[in-house]
Amino acid sequence: MDTLFCDELLQEIFHRIPPPSASAVSLVSRRWCRLLRSSTSSLSLNFPPPYNPTAITSFSTFLRQHPFLSSLSATAAAGDHPILLAVASSCPNLRHLRFLSPPVSVFSLCTLSTSCAHLSSIAVTVSRPLSLRWLPRFKSLKFLSLVITNPLTEIDDSELGEVKYAVFDGELSLDSLSLCGISAGDHGISYLWRNCKNVKKLHLKSCESVGDYPSFSGFLRLASDLQELELRSCRSIIDVVMLTLAENCASLNSLLIYDGGSREGLAQFFNRSKSSLRNLDFRLPLDLDNTHLITLSENFHFRGLMSLRLQSCCLVTGEGLKAVGRALAHGLEELALINCDVVERELGLLTTLGQDLKKLRKLDLSYNDMLLDKELVSMLASCDCLVELKLRGCSKLTNAAVGAMVKSCKKLQHVDITYCRSIEVQGVELFVLNSPCLRRVEVEQSKLSEVARTWASNRFMQIVY
Repeated sequence: MDTLFCDELLQEIFHRIPPPSASAVSLVSRRWCRLLRSSTSSLSLNFPPPYNPTAITSFSTFLRQHPFLSSLSATAAAGDHPILLAVASSCPNLRHLRFLSPPVSVFSLCTLSTSCAHLSSIAVTVSRPLSLRWLPRFKSLKFLSLVITNPLTEIDDSELGEVKYAVFDGELSLDSLSLCGISAGDHGISYLWRNCKNVKKLHLKSCESVGDYPSFSGFLRLASDLQELELRSCRSIIDVVMLTLAENCASLNSLLIYDGGSREGLAQFFNRSKSSLRNLDFRLPLDLDNTHLITLSENFHFRGLMSLRLQSCCLVTGEGLKAVGRALAHGLEELALINCDVVERELGLLTTLGQDLKKLRKLDLSYNDMLLDKELVSMLASCDCLVELKLRGCSKLTNAAVGAMVKSCKKLQHVDITYCRSIEVQGVELFVLNSPCLRRVEVEQSKLSEVARTWASNRFMQIVY
């Protein structure tokens, strides 16, 4: 059997094997193991201690058995120096590196830049004091993700160096920048704000500061290509970010704010922004209210909004959502009201939204555990364009809701009804057998009958437990 197929055919077969089963291929024979490794382009590894010379040598040997490896995600407890040296010496074709470990050294990063000249994506942890002058060494870098750790000293000496050598600043070609843990004294981060004028995606997480506010303001004023902004747990900087965005950035089309906002900052942004936003995603239990949604609906620059996602937004009521529904009736394609008690509190709200939002293609009402069949059924009667419906954790829904999905939503391709404990085996079977476009169902394994399993298998339908 092992000699019937040529190497190229076996490798093509390996590429088509689902990931959970692919690891078993290497157990068939030495030849299969060699061919699998030589055709693998992506690896995710956990490298536990000890990090002695023997272990590092074995690690290098293993990596060299993957000559076409282009993406590596590695987790280590310590010892970035020998591990990254092994990566640098063994993976010349590496393009994407995610290294989850204690802070890496500047020496390791410089060595990596010399040996892996094609690296376009790096995600690492760095320590204070912060110096980022190693970045220009990565000529092909497009995506950078930094987690900043270690206690902040009274004076970040790196700033003195950055200012002293500012004459050597050079424009970085980064498209995407992700930063986590910026503190008030991290002035060294100004190197990025000065030299990343072409960034299209900016993600900030758990940042109590932006390091150097004048540099950051200058960055936003000149970032004419910025299209996507994510702010997670960044309450202390939200005001300055939102105000500067509203005044300077007209290219933004996607905004996400989780776990830390500002009512005044949001109001200023919705009132003054000239961005043609396409996607809004908020998880703001105590910051987002009706005045923001009404202001959003009145700003004609937002009339092109295609996706609105709200999670745990407790202060929003039907008044604000209805205003948004009327304003965006001809464009909104995705609506998510996740764990928003307004769905359960205001009867008839979903019916009104369904009647207004005729072009809705994606609907997510997950974790509204008091949502009743009547409310959902009345909304679905108007949503005949839906291709994706998520109802995870809606424990009050029954088989009647499934019947409405079958009747009204003929185009459904992806459905999540996990943890809907009142939807029974019969309802799942009815849905699977009578939804001609269905491609993916997320549901508990115990709710799948043998008939439903067979039908799903014959129709190449993906079942996710």
